[in-house]
Amino acid sequence: MASVASAELMSPANVSDRLKKKHFRHVKERIVEALLFLAASMSVFTTIAIVYILVKESVVFFQTVSIVDFLTDTQWTPLFDDAHFGIMVLLSGTLTSSAVALLVAIPLGTIIAIYLSEFAPFKVREISKPFLELLGGVPTIVYGYFALVFITPLLQKLYPGLPGFNLLSAGLVMGVMIIPYVSSLSEDAMRAVPMSLREGSYAMGATRLQTALRVVMPAATSGIASAYILGISRAVGETMILAVAAGMQPNLTFNPLEPGATITSYIVQVALGDLPHGSIGYQTIFAAGLTLLLMTLFFNILGHFLRKKFREVY
Repeated sequence: MASVASAELMSPANVSDRLKKKHFRHVKERIVEALLFLAASMSVFTTIAIVYILVKESVVFFQTVSIVDFLTDTQWTPLFDDAHFGIMVLLSGTLTSSAVALLVAIPLGTIIAIYLSEFAPFKVREISKPFLELLGGVPTIVYGYFALVFITPLLQKLYPGLPGFNLLSAGLVMGVMIIPYVSSLSEDAMRAVPMSLREGSYAMGATRLQTALRVVMPAATSGIASAYILGISRAVGETMILAVAAGMQPNLTFNPLEPGATITSYIVQVALGDLPHGSIGYQTIFAAGLTLLLMTLFFNILGHFLRKKFREVY
């Protein structure tokens, strides 16, 4: 009986069927591989295309405007007859609003992450974390009008001379928006720290707070640093909150109590206008966008360096 069954399995028909199935499975795997490769390469292709467009248009811009004037001029009036192209004006607004936002987001986000990771009961964490992450899903235009109609009048009671449009209220609300990014990633990094480190700390007589601050946070430094870098990049690239609440007035200032314009809000301002394509005013948005891209690239490289330097392997 065994020899008969073996003969049937080795018959030309069965062998042919098995070979066809194996070939068909191999073809399917190749097709799936190709689709996955295309999906993965889309991000690379999109990034290359964005960089190409920005560099191409910026080269045309810098053929008309000196890069020295672009970096050193203290006025930004590209749409006026007396045109000036000092990007430092927009950089000052971007850095000031980002600094205010990060002064809110980083401390609060870190404290929330420590509580959720080390102190919160399971039910509290499972309920509070989704509500916290909902802050990241609110449209930024809503945050902008919230800053304009609620936060600004509230601040004007503390500072009676505060203008209706200012970088402070926009930065504060932007910081609230960034909190989920910082807290969620920081908490994930802290929870990835092995429990054995906590138990060893408790065995040495440390309290839960001492363990969180002196054991868990140093062990999760790379992940926390990545959360901070993401928060910085998010703050630098924010658009609608600043376009609505900061005033979009090009003003070289590092005082958050004054109105100001940022790189992103200027791009929105020009995009909503009717400047002809190819004009020098229209090309300024590509030069400004390239500057913003280089800033974000710098922060990403810094984050990669910090992750590589302080990453712990358990």
